[in-house]
Amino acid sequence: MFADYHVHTEFSDDSAYPMEQVVKDAIAMKMDEICFTDHVDYGIKEDWDYSRPAECRRGKGPMNVDYPRYFALLKELQHKYDGQITIRTGLEFGMQTHTIPQYQTLQETCPLDFVILSVHQVEDREFWTQDFQRNRSQKEYNERYYEEILELVKAYQDYSVLGHLDLIVRYDKNGVYPFEKIREVVSEILKIVIADGKGIEFNTSFRRYGLQDTTPSVDILKLYRELGGELITIGSDSHAPAHLGAGILEAKQLLKDLGFGYFCTYDNQKPLYHTL
Repeated sequence: MFADYHVHTEFSDDSAYPMEQVVKDAIAMKMDEICFTDHVDYGIKEDWDYSRPAECRRGKGPMNVDYPRYFALLKELQHKYDGQITIRTGLEFGMQTHTIPQYQTLQETCPLDFVILSVHQVEDREFWTQDFQRNRSQKEYNERYYEEILELVKAYQDYSVLGHLDLIVRYDKNGVYPFEKIREVVSEILKIVIADGKGIEFNTSFRRYGLQDTTPSVDILKLYRELGGELITIGSDSHAPAHLGAGILEAKQLLKDLGFGYFCTYDNQKPLYHTL
């Protein structure tokens, strides 16, 4: 089974990759299954205003997924390419504790196979711009980041996997914060994830970001396995043609070497296990 479970398209504000071209490229790569997971980041991005005329629905700032167009196109492509590739419907929720109600409302109307719970910002402050880290010590911003994730998994269960669990490393200009200093809080997060029947993802984008470790780190993957975690998806976090499917075979081998027996895909928010 060759599947990519973290894929962005023209419906994400940071990608211009046309959805149908992604499907065509995945078929050319002999991919069996793909799951689209375009961005929804309440707190820092706007929803389209469908009460206004079509030409006025988009706001001036960064936008969340245009839901009607997104789901309509997904349905069309699922029908058009039936028998060539399985196309799953997902979203990546860039969640914060104060935005939980907005995601709960969204999920009441969205037909989703798969949900990635990610933390891209805290207190409406982005990591990639350094707004979140600014005026905090490395200890302070790392602890605050994991504290936010812990509060989210305590309060919210309508997701499939935690995305790129140690994402803060990607944007940490002070280097990698020692794992032993976050081990306790990460362990608490993972215990809740496992108890709730949720999983984590192996995000293969670490190579293109020039990181020295996997995402999440090998230490976190080992800890997850030690705690009894088995549910894991693999995704490239693709935003462009060169990203699609990248590193997935390598990820499978690494997971196998760490003692994992399976990786997962999803259908109607139910995990399906595949031998590594």
